[in-house]
Amino acid sequence: MKLTVFGASGGTGREVVRQALARGHHVTAVVRDPARLGEPVQDVVVADVFDPAALVAAVGGSDAVVSALGPRGRGPSRICRDGAAAIITAMRQAEVRRLLVVSNSGMHREGDGWFTRLAVKPILIRMLREEYEDMRVMEERVAASGLDWTIVRPPRLTDGPHTGVIASTVGRNVRGSFTISRADLADYLLRLAEDGSHRGDAVSVAKGS
Repeated sequence: MKLTVFGASGGTGREVVRQALARGHHVTAVVRDPARLGEPVQDVVVADVFDPAALVAAVGGSDAVVSALGPRGRGPSRICRDGAAAIITAMRQAEVRRLLVVSNSGMHREGDGWFTRLAVKPILIRMLREEYEDMRVMEERVAASGLDWTIVRPPRLTDGPHTGVIASTVGRNVRGSFTISRADLADYLLRLAEDGSHRGDAVSVAKGS
């Protein structure tokens, strides 16, 4: 497959690139700083992720686009919402349809146990309100895009090993599992890109057992 990866120099993005190359895919990495890429890729595009015109060539001809964009640090952020808007516009212009985006399960409560839903989540949502608002608007824009989209919602990300054991649920959080490694999240994103499943779904993922 030909894949375009946004946020390719971040923790999850680097794992997506590494595993995609290991699986024999062609990768176009869209980054701000190519020096931060962990793997040599076939194509590197240095572009303003907020400028759709700068992204059309990067997504053109791709079988799937993966966005692992995320805020850096705490505080106000628009990278997820505005990055998604630019990617969607570029994909429409390039006539590319498959879009996978990384969001989070922390701002959602469906499927959580009562203690998590009533005690933990209110504190978490208050602490991360700016970041969650950015991702909430991103999810709305992706869902309204008209593309073949999937939103993937992980809980807390770790630098743990790649196990391939991943639990997932549609429209609700995975109960009783509160972490997933970036390597396993990348694995799941690539599975979706390869098999085309869960189009039009918001899927929560977590470490499986």
